[in-house]
Amino acid sequence: MEVGARIRACRAEAGMSQDDLAARVYVSRQTISSWENGKTYPDVQSLLLLSEIFDATVDSLIKGDVDTMTETIDRDVRIMKRLSYVMLGFTLLMVTALIWLSVQLSVWNWTFEQTVPTALLALVLWGIVMFAAAWADRIKRDNDLITYREILSFWHGEPVDRDTERGRRERLIPRWMKIVRAVGWMLIAAAAGAFVGYWGSSIVTALLG
Repeated sequence: MEVGARIRACRAEAGMSQDDLAARVYVSRQTISSWENGKTYPDVQSLLLLSEIFDATVDSLIKGDVDTMTETIDRDVRIMKRLSYVMLGFTLLMVTALIWLSVQLSVWNWTFEQTVPTALLALVLWGIVMFAAAWADRIKRDNDLITYREILSFWHGEPVDRDTERGRRERLIPRWMKIVRAVGWMLIAAAAGAFVGYWGSSIVTALLG
């Protein structure tokens, strides 16, 4: 990936650190490092900002890497779309399994041993959802996507505008705090699934008389 080497060379020539460049392109320092190490590519909006900062044309920055960049970004978009469908589908299946588990416990009065297969199924489905979410989060992190608007623009292949108030605010949040927030949302989702399962079993009980 020659574009990474060009960014590094231009940054060094301008006497800028990765943090300095990250602040001017509205991305994280890790994103600059990923670009320079050839792990990811800058998107169109970032390339335009880089060309202004380095007083260079976009063509001179991406010369020889256009096809690979397009293919890489398109691949990430396709994977993100598929992962979103996987998360939605398996979340619905997990909720269905939880409702079925609640029916077994409250309607049919099954023992714990009898409900183990259903509980394991719900756990496996939850694991698949978490795996897909972690994969999607890695893609978002690699492409420095923070806000919903940024993700949506990336999804539709549009330029990603990171110079927004919310985007700047989100990028100032420490990573440990983001992890705590993500765990909190996972716990809320699990509680919501249990709640839906409980009321689903109540509805089934009422229908069965």
